[in-house]
Amino acid sequence: MTRKHILFASTLMGGTVLWAGLAQAQDAQVDELIVTGSIVGSQRAAIAEQRNADNLVSVIAADTVGQFPDQNSAAALARIPSVAVQRDQGQERYIQVRGAPNRWTSVSIDGINAIGVDEGGGQRAFRFDAVPAVILSALEVNKSLTPDMTAEAIVARVNLRTFSPFDKAGFALTGDVGLGEMNLGGGQQEQYAARASWSGDQFGVIIAGSHYSREQVTDNREFAYDDIGPTILDIRSYRLVRESNGGLFGVEYRPNDDHRLFAKSLYTEFKDNEQRDQYVFQLSSALSGTRGFDSGDLVGVPYRGTFNDGYYGNSNWLNTIGGDHQLNDWSVEWRLNYTETENTTELPLILAQQGSNLQRASLTYDKTDAKFPTISLATTVPGATAGTFASGAPLSALNQTAFPVNIALPLEGAVTSESYVYKIDAARDAMFGATPVTVRLGAEYDDRTVSGNLLSQSNTLVLPALLPRIGATFSAADYVTDQRWTSGFARGFDVNYVDNKAMRQDLMALLDRLEAAGLYNPAANNAPDGRYEITEKLLSAYGSAKWEIGAAQIVAGARVERFEQTIDGFVTVGTATTPAAYENEDTSIFPSINVKYDLDADTVLRVALSTGIARPSFGTVRAGASINDIGRSVTGGNPTLEPERTIGLDGAYERYLTGAGLASVSAFYRSVDNVLYDAVSKVTDDRFDATGVDRTGYDYTTTLNGGRGKLYGLELAYLQQFEFLPGAWSGLGFQGNVTFLKGDFETQDGRTEQFPGTSERILNTSVFYEKYGLSARLSYQWRDDWQDTIGGLGSGEFRAATESLDLSLRYAVNDRLSLFLDANNLTDEVYVAYEGSEQFPTEVEQIGARWMAGIRFTY
Repeated sequence: MTRKHILFASTLMGGTVLWAGLAQAQDAQVDELIVTGSIVGSQRAAIAEQRNADNLVSVIAADTVGQFPDQNSAAALARIPSVAVQRDQGQERYIQVRGAPNRWTSVSIDGINAIGVDEGGGQRAFRFDAVPAVILSALEVNKSLTPDMTAEAIVARVNLRTFSPFDKAGFALTGDVGLGEMNLGGGQQEQYAARASWSGDQFGVIIAGSHYSREQVTDNREFAYDDIGPTILDIRSYRLVRESNGGLFGVEYRPNDDHRLFAKSLYTEFKDNEQRDQYVFQLSSALSGTRGFDSGDLVGVPYRGTFNDGYYGNSNWLNTIGGDHQLNDWSVEWRLNYTETENTTELPLILAQQGSNLQRASLTYDKTDAKFPTISLATTVPGATAGTFASGAPLSALNQTAFPVNIALPLEGAVTSESYVYKIDAARDAMFGATPVTVRLGAEYDDRTVSGNLLSQSNTLVLPALLPRIGATFSAADYVTDQRWTSGFARGFDVNYVDNKAMRQDLMALLDRLEAAGLYNPAANNAPDGRYEITEKLLSAYGSAKWEIGAAQIVAGARVERFEQTIDGFVTVGTATTPAAYENEDTSIFPSINVKYDLDADTVLRVALSTGIARPSFGTVRAGASINDIGRSVTGGNPTLEPERTIGLDGAYERYLTGAGLASVSAFYRSVDNVLYDAVSKVTDDRFDATGVDRTGYDYTTTLNGGRGKLYGLELAYLQQFEFLPGAWSGLGFQGNVTFLKGDFETQDGRTEQFPGTSERILNTSVFYEKYGLSARLSYQWRDDWQDTIGGLGSGEFRAATESLDLSLRYAVNDRLSLFLDANNLTDEVYVAYEGSEQFPTEVEQIGARWMAGIRFTY
């Protein structure tokens, strides 16, 4: 189905359903149907929660999530003001609140700290694509902190809340079934979810499960440059099967109104089975010809194929028991939690290089459109004189058989995080003179262990040299199929897919034989300097008081955190590897104050001053390092890094409107010390002077602490259903927010850099209609360009502005059954990364639009 077909079908269904709703509005004999999980109903509950909160917070209730075409929690959170998403092959994965690095946002699930481990093992970043949106009852973004929240946050704390069996009395069952299609490649989408609960007077039980999967094709082009022009042209096609699964089981016992006991287990996972077909034309290594930024005419260009059938997985398993009790004047809450998070990568790559000069390709390219160069291929033939070469006959298809050199890179990695959390909170109301005050006290102990490795190309197997020793052969050319690439990008020549699954199966069998012959050691797949084990013990205690003085409410207090960290790893010098260990400890006090003032019944002013901390990521603080004495360089972690510390100010004006509406203006400022950034510096101490060699002055590629940084911005938000309009028009509504951001920091050498991830503008808007059983929403999201990475010389890669147009339609057949249609990425977005300007793209990617239709039921 083409983009035009999707747009037409979506518009046709939207018009038909809207016409049906308006027709009902004109018929006085038809009773109004209430949409199950209505936009306005859930919006009203979320706004009431935001209105009554002690701090500055934004909330999305579960039913609102159901009205958006969001398959994971990152996509749902992107509806909140100042929240932007980072995508991987078009799918939402990480979030950035207020344009800040994602390490500045902490995550909890039902109030329990959740420490993420990302793909590749380097970051603390939480993978939101592993948490399906449909198993959550609410998502909240706390933009100012109170003392009962962890201080491990600089710009925000995100809390994902799951359901309770007492959310609805008696027996309740909800679920949905949906099927759809991906525009590019025609792959299938499917979604199944169900939640059943029962609660009586004292006992309740809940069980829920969800599954979402998509078969996706991704178009990808990548480029690199020197002073003359492009050095490589890289064409790729990814074929993916991605799925997200979630399961929830919980029991609760409420013997009376003063006591509640519960146990809850939550499991979520993201799985990505990915085939990659990739060909890289190494333009700068051509035998002859001309090469420029706009065009080139080259003879004898070497090219390489890269193939794999890989797997990426991320899972979270949370187990919590707890209780809430009213003990005389004190209310007490306690939680015991065990959480396990695992990230797994299996990526057995095959690199296939063409052989002789006559097997190279001759080509011309025209980069009038920098993102989509036009390429023409030809054979390479002997030139007019000996030792020279020339362009031969034109080729309509790439020669995929000229790959005699095959190299295997068995990349693999696994990072596991285990944490135990013990938490208790207590509160009581009292009088301070004539002023009512609520006192809160609490303590928490987090015990974490993170172990794993960074991906590394430490085990390179040249198959033509090894396989004859076991009497075997292997050639990537044997796996070329007769299936043409599915692509929306022009190439100028045809390419066929490789059977990566069969290739991987045969490769694994060959590796087993090589291992048995002593020619392959799987333990060498991970470089020792990339392995680490980190233990963290965090003991926290806090105290706060909430005063209500007339129309004002003040929440003030402080949190004390004692942090102890042990880092174990390895340092590699040449072929020698030695263990390395470091210890870090810190005790800090984090004061905060939140002031809320009711100007009137519908208007609130807020001011907050808070402090926080962001500790370095696991891979960046690892003790491992690799030392090259010939190149006089060191590459590795930096266990001596200081955490980033902040003091921040927030202010907000909130006007609550009829029709579950809100108009707000908020501003924030964060001053941050010790900003972390990746760079190349010089070794200045003796930490790497193993084997008696003085390595002072070596180039050191690692993460460093910079100086002071600042991040500030303005957020404008408005949402309302226009209930004041006559008749059927009263179902119309609008929700929108725009954020303006600025920020930079100083590096060690005095340069000023932007924060990675900071778009100067973020826009999120939607128009909705809800009445007479119809719920329809057209949503648009846009974010400005942002810096994705910071290079060692300060030349970072940027991401071009992106947009997304989504359509959601719901129609309630009756109070138990509704139909839905979701259409995503109707703009058929092309994602672009660039170096310096968009005239120098480094990556161009597209996945196409997608749609899904189905039913939802409630009993």
